[in-house]
Amino acid sequence: MSWLDKSRIKRIMITGLVLLISITCLLFVLENQQLVVVSFFGFSSPQLHISMFGVASFLVGMIFGGGIVLAYFLGKRRGR
Repeated sequence: MSWLDKSRIKRIMITGLVLLISITCLLFVLENQQLVVVSFFGFSSPQLHISMFGVASFLVGMIFGGGIVLAYFLGKRRGR
């Protein structure tokens, strides 16, 4: 197997993974269409679909977690 074949297989696997994640997200949004209001410490959100809150919390978690990992590795690099 040449390096060109390995590259093609890797590209196909990545494309398949992105397609699988996209389909999963689409199904999640389509299955969660109920309108809800979220209240937290006396603040209330406007009426939105449950899926919007789920996707928003996922994105906030990714950003927060990525920031923690980045800070850890940057701190480790400076500590050398």
